[in-house]
Amino acid sequence: MTALLFIAVCAAGGIGAALRFVVDGLVRARVRTVFPFGTALINVTGSLVLGFLTGLTLGAVLAPEWELILGTGVMGGYTTFSTASVETMRLIQNREYLPALVNGLGMLVLTVLLGLLGLWLGSLL
Repeated sequence: MTALLFIAVCAAGGIGAALRFVVDGLVRARVRTVFPFGTALINVTGSLVLGFLTGLTLGAVLAPEWELILGTGVMGGYTTFSTASVETMRLIQNREYLPALVNGLGMLVLTVLLGLLGLWLGSLL
């Protein structure tokens, strides 16, 4: 990896984190519930996009360097497994067991399925 590519991935990670902050804030301002819809939306859409980017790269439509910048950088900064884990534990601590189950297991299943969907869509191009 070149120094320029490393800097680009780092900068892209910052862009992804800022995007996550904005999306989560917009969702929280509009949806008032104990369920962390913002984080769920972020992780699900991020998995779809990352799968799509991977499909494009495997089909030689997207250069591997761009997959690193957009996938590892932007989507790595955008998605957040640790926040999803903390929010699931917070739901359990608040005895919100069904939302905790839906958040923990539901997000796992949805992110994998949408990652596969993105991979398939990217491979069509």
